[in-house]
Amino acid sequence: MKPRIEVVAIDSLMVRLFEVIAEDNMPWMLAATRRLRDGFGAALVDLVPSYTTLMVHYDLTVLGPGEARQLIAEALDGLQPEAQGSGQCHVLPVWYDLSVGPELALLARRSGLAVSEVIRRHSQHQYQVFALGFAPGFAFMGLVESTLATPRLNTPRKRVAAGSVGIAERQTAAYPLESPGGWNLIGRTPAKLFDRERDGYSLMQPGDSVRFEAIDHAEFIHLGGDDSPLEAQV
Repeated sequence: MKPRIEVVAIDSLMVRLFEVIAEDNMPWMLAATRRLRDGFGAALVDLVPSYTTLMVHYDLTVLGPGEARQLIAEALDGLQPEAQGSGQCHVLPVWYDLSVGPELALLARRSGLAVSEVIRRHSQHQYQVFALGFAPGFAFMGLVESTLATPRLNTPRKRVAAGSVGIAERQTAAYPLESPGGWNLIGRTPAKLFDRERDGYSLMQPGDSVRFEAIDHAEFIHLGGDDSPLEAQV
C-alpha cells in the first residue's frame, strides 16, 4: 500500500490508499479513518470514506495545507489494519418479488439463472458497507458475485420506493428514502434505514456488514413494508 495525497479543494485533501476495490481494503480504511480523526482532532471538519479513498476536509483557519499533509503522513505512518468484524452486523429482511424488484427477471436472463437462484445467491453472501453517499443513509455495499453484476439502467427511474434493494455492477444497496435512481431493483426491505432520531442518522456505517434475508409477502407487510409495485425498465 502506497498512499497518495491529492488536492480536492483549498481545504480538502484526498488520501488514496488503494487503486482497486476489494473487500480486503476495509480493515485498512477503518484504521486510517481512526488515525486521521485522532490526528486532526478539532481541526477536522469532515472525513468521507469510500471504497479506496478518504477525503479529509479540515479547518483552514486552524491548519495550513502543509500542516494538513504532515498530519496525514503521521497518521498513516506504521498503519496496521483493524481487526475483522469490528463493525456491526445487520440482517435486513427483503421481499424479493417482481412487483417490487422488476429487474429480477433481467438479472436471471443475463446470468442464465432461475429467479429463485438469483435470490439465493444475493441473500447468501455477507456484504461489507464501504461508504455512505448519494442520499442520507444510502450504504454502498459489496462485493456482489460477478455472476450477478449488472450495469446501471440506461435511463434512471424518476421514483424509486424507500427500501428498494438493488444491484449496480458489483455493488448492492437499499434506498433509504424515495428518490430517483438507476440501480437494478430486485426486492424491498421494510427496515428503516434512515432516521433523524437515530445517532448518526443511518442504520449502517462504513465497516459494518450486512446480510439480506428473504421473507415472504405476509412477513413483509407485518414488518410495515410498502408493497406498491414498480414497473420494469426496458
